[in-house]
Amino acid sequence: MNILTKLGIKLHVLHWRMNWTKHNSHYPSPVKDNPKFMTAWQALDLIKDGAIMGTSGIGGNQRCSLIYWAMQEKFKAEKHPANITVVCVGGQGGRGKMPGTLEEIGVEGLHTRLFTGHAETFKAQLKLADAGKLELQIIPQGTITLLLKAQAEGRDHVINNTGTGTLIDPRTGRGTPVTPGAPQYVEVLEDGRFKYHVPKIDTAVFSAPAADRKGNIYMKNCAVLSESWEIAKAAKRNGGKVIVNVGLLVDEGYDEVFLPADEVDAVVYWPDVEQTATIKHRRHWNMFTTNSKTAIDEGIARVSIVNDMLGVTPRRKPIDNVLARLATKVFTDNAHDGDHVDIGVGLPEEVSRILYGSGAMKHLTMINESGVFGGMAAPGIFFGAAINPTEIVSSATAFERVYQRLDWAILGALETDSAGNVNVSKRGEGARNYVGPGGFIDLVTNAKALVFCSAWGEQAKIEVKDGKVCVTERGEPKFIDKVSEITFNGADALKHGKKVFYVTHVGAFQLTPRGMELIYVMPGIDPQKDVIDACSMRIVLPENGQPAVVGSEIVTGRGFRCEIRA
Repeated sequence: MNILTKLGIKLHVLHWRMNWTKHNSHYPSPVKDNPKFMTAWQALDLIKDGAIMGTSGIGGNQRCSLIYWAMQEKFKAEKHPANITVVCVGGQGGRGKMPGTLEEIGVEGLHTRLFTGHAETFKAQLKLADAGKLELQIIPQGTITLLLKAQAEGRDHVINNTGTGTLIDPRTGRGTPVTPGAPQYVEVLEDGRFKYHVPKIDTAVFSAPAADRKGNIYMKNCAVLSESWEIAKAAKRNGGKVIVNVGLLVDEGYDEVFLPADEVDAVVYWPDVEQTATIKHRRHWNMFTTNSKTAIDEGIARVSIVNDMLGVTPRRKPIDNVLARLATKVFTDNAHDGDHVDIGVGLPEEVSRILYGSGAMKHLTMINESGVFGGMAAPGIFFGAAINPTEIVSSATAFERVYQRLDWAILGALETDSAGNVNVSKRGEGARNYVGPGGFIDLVTNAKALVFCSAWGEQAKIEVKDGKVCVTERGEPKFIDKVSEITFNGADALKHGKKVFYVTHVGAFQLTPRGMELIYVMPGIDPQKDVIDACSMRIVLPENGQPAVVGSEIVTGRGFRCEIRA
């Protein structure tokens, strides 16, 4: 990428950042002869007090910003619409920092109930929940997408095995409610399976690339489809309303119709509707579409510049690359050509980078729960999209594929314990410290094998010196005797014959019937002093008494290769 291109991207981000709160809830409709076309303010008259609103999107993708801003403004002016329930997969907040997200409606009396899979980004809503002003319900993300599809098809529940022995299992955990005294939305059946349900959606709100003058909706050049189709069909089947915010007005036949005009109640045109964060539909980046003309390496570089400028992705240290290489080795030593693989956010993204760079990814079928397949999964603010995707389907379709076949999931972890249990959902007490599992529970339930990538200690200082790994500060151990909440149940995984590995900055473990077995240590790491004595997790050594010391190529990267077995 040349200097002028880099400069252009930086100016693009700066312009967006300087104007990211600008909007007009009364932006006039360009179509005067079709009553379906409304301003955002007018469209809100279709949302009744007490509405059950389904929304679509993930991360910075498909944000319906103008509608959310208008809802806040109209509520403050007129106290309507009020008492709204939102059903969404999660990841649609701004972490209290970015405007134009679902946090705009996180106002007392406006938004009073939230069903989601991942709650961490909804800082405004979590503050309301802690104050007793909002009911927070957590359901695994994949199960929510299937519930949305069920409603679209006229069913009111989903039955599956997702969550046994975890926080979501009422026999061992709290079930769906996070806020005290809230009702339960999961039931354990006689055969041990779970029956999930959510309230019936009567309002669907989402953004789309384009509409024609009749009100037909098109998704050409979208970055994600997410849950748009499912929430729209569910709302109409339930006798409700569909509101779509579009960024382009096009001629009829522009593309295959995604949603016909007779299933749309309001079209809100606004030229600043985004394809994904920082990027408008009117000037979309083709690298996020199935019509990409951009080289994938250039796409990766573009994404890195944006994320670095916005500070949404952590700066990786040399020791993080060491962890990623060991995790890649553990994975490739056990995986096979053609395996279906899902890779999560955080440290697992570094594994994805290595697999892509080595060419090994070409021998795998990559599963993306957002519904975007092929190419390279986009990190940071673009999470959920991909660079040069080959297929974009709904998130419900993606999770249907996960439930049909998933050989591997490579995921992160907040805490891991002596029983191999993993917590990714709870950072501390109260709603404001609640993360939620996202799609994690669906993934670990269905995957045949798992690799968890985790820092060894919170605020630990671990460095690479002269080809060896050195712990200079232990930090707060993340490997403990008992996790504060079970998002993955180790005993249940062993019962079902799953292979489970845990890779850290100091080495790697495998869950066995004997316990958490230390199978690898980094060169320079003393198994007794730096691992066994450094944490409260009960650790067993291999039967020969010694974990293997990983090769120098893992630490230095020199000569490191990864190949997928036939």
